[in-house]
Amino acid sequence: MKAFHEVRSYASDFMVWQSSYENISFLAHWHPELELIYVHSGAARLSVGDHEFTAHAGDLVIVDTGEFHYSDSFDFKNCLDFIVFDPTIISPHCHSSNFVRPLVTAEELAQYGMTAQTEHLFAAVHAELDKKEPYYREIVSAMLREFFYRLRRLHPCADNTSAAHSRRTDMLYDLRQLLTYIDEHYSEDISLSFAAQKMNFSESHFSRMFKKLVGLNFVHYLNAVRIEQAASLLRTTGTRVSDIALSCGFENVRSFNRTFKDYTGYTPTQFLHLSDAETLHFSFYRRKTDQKEFVQYDSLTVIKNTPS
Repeated sequence: MKAFHEVRSYASDFMVWQSSYENISFLAHWHPELELIYVHSGAARLSVGDHEFTAHAGDLVIVDTGEFHYSDSFDFKNCLDFIVFDPTIISPHCHSSNFVRPLVTAEELAQYGMTAQTEHLFAAVHAELDKKEPYYREIVSAMLREFFYRLRRLHPCADNTSAAHSRRTDMLYDLRQLLTYIDEHYSEDISLSFAAQKMNFSESHFSRMFKKLVGLNFVHYLNAVRIEQAASLLRTTGTRVSDIALSCGFENVRSFNRTFKDYTGYTPTQFLHLSDAETLHFSFYRRKTDQKEFVQYDSLTVIKNTPS
């Protein structure tokens, strides 16, 4: 479950993206855009920043800019609608949604009188982006702006001038810097104590914070990054397995083989003989079910949960 900075590709310089998926999870990641997730049906287990919750049909989830978020919903069936957009569409000065909590329940949307508007927003943005008729950008921007400010009027907002908010902002920045460091230095000896020191936390506090925000404990995350790199080297180079193991930060081949199979379901040798199509099912993180696959033609954060 590699947490990473997602850089989404847009069809044009109009940075609004919309899509719908059935029965999915997604890996821990962050991005500079705002994200709206509407649970069209079923339920999804989500983590957004410090909040962990299960969202049900009719609920809306708001993911702030730069916020870590993931869904571990392998045991749920769901249909989720997504809108991801540049916050400057709301206002040139908009940098975050600033809501106290990311979940807006179906009951709250009904209380705010915004149930129909929420459903219309996702359907209308999809239609406008699909057809691209004259002034579609202006129409989409206006819909997002009105929806955002109406929700800001009704849903509780946080005090972003507080000392606690400032400390949290600094902590998230430091965590993103740490993950970038791991991506660049995964072959080196990176201990829990080293990572905690870079965050200026005790080991116990760092461990709790990391697991809550990223969805894996630190050692599992570090191994996931290393296995992802090893898998790429196995598929694209003729380097010996033993050399790949050492170059990816493993002390010996036995440890590498055991960890590789634990995370992928295959030994390195078996993985080498998979077809390109079969490698689409490789998810780069410790599985809770064997029935997962990347959703094709989209971000690698999205994983299909195939119903049994």
